[in-house]
Amino acid sequence: MSTGTGPTVDVRITTRAELALRGVALDAPVRRPDGAGPSDDGHFLVGPGLVDGAGAALPRNPDSPYRVRDGKVWLGDEDTGLTLTPVQRPRFYDLTTADGIPYEHIARLHGADVLATTVVQTCVRYAEPDRCRFCTVEESLRAGATVAAKTPAQLAEVAEAAVRLDGVKQMVMTTGTTTGPDRGARNLVRCVRGVLEAVPGLPVQVQCEPPGDLAWIRALHDAGATAIGLHAESLDEEVRRRWTPGKATVPLAAYEAAWDEAVRVFGPNRVSTYLLVGLGEDPDELIAGAGELIARGVYPFVVPFRPMSGTLAARDGVEAPSTELLTHVTEGVAAKLRAAGMRGADQRAGCAACGACGVLSTAGG
Repeated sequence: MSTGTGPTVDVRITTRAELALRGVALDAPVRRPDGAGPSDDGHFLVGPGLVDGAGAALPRNPDSPYRVRDGKVWLGDEDTGLTLTPVQRPRFYDLTTADGIPYEHIARLHGADVLATTVVQTCVRYAEPDRCRFCTVEESLRAGATVAAKTPAQLAEVAEAAVRLDGVKQMVMTTGTTTGPDRGARNLVRCVRGVLEAVPGLPVQVQCEPPGDLAWIRALHDAGATAIGLHAESLDEEVRRRWTPGKATVPLAAYEAAWDEAVRVFGPNRVSTYLLVGLGEDPDELIAGAGELIARGVYPFVVPFRPMSGTLAARDGVEAPSTELLTHVTEGVAAKLRAAGMRGADQRAGCAACGACGVLSTAGG
């Protein structure tokens, strides 16, 4: 396997991968300490200039060799050529609902202009042995940083304020898996409708497990969702059984049927799936699998696994992947995306459109 560290390597991609894994010695006003996603990070803007920086979710690591001085990222005495500035605390965080719930407990800012929420903060798969090893979806609830279930009215109120006060441009709604065969899609339909009644035209991505009845995919689209994420995390069945034992009871064939239906309903490159780098999957097989997803019209959002505090993986001492591995996979998948003319930004809403948790956007994907 070529690790991508030969003479053709793009130094910007390697540096961006290093930052994604090793973080920066800098605090951030906007951060995401717990939740369903892959990272426990601060939110920054990184780029060749402070004005045109792209969103980046980076670990806040006091031991990182990367330091920020005068808005520039330094590795020791070497100027990396990148700039970095923290995303500032949004004004909507200062507000509360009529019944006293802080807006921040209902939805949070991700990056500079993405509003994100987990509409149901519990998951039927959270108890061992079914729990995904990288997930902390219920930890923020236990910490009192959120509420268990957000209503459409609450989400509409917060979304309207976030757009009006802070220039939010898109929204992501995910959910813990529920007991019904819709696996959370039914509630997402109600929430999308509620938000779009308050903020017409706001691009919204929804995320859930493939519903047992694929008609829910059409219902989510008809409610007004712009894009959909159906996240498998890995295309290797052995890796799925080890890392996502509860979700692995839903076979990849069911994901494939859901991806195909979602592409039919939402259109090509409006459907995405997370693929986590560093779970033990053969990297070249991961790249090949990503190519098959691209051919289906599905955007493979590859991001590094990072051992978040409170996860089973962190408890067991599992470490993040190497920079070489992340760079190799990112460059391989990005090349396939470029060849297909697919960009995450074209999804208009969602994790791929934001791109902050991965390095694909830096690599041209």
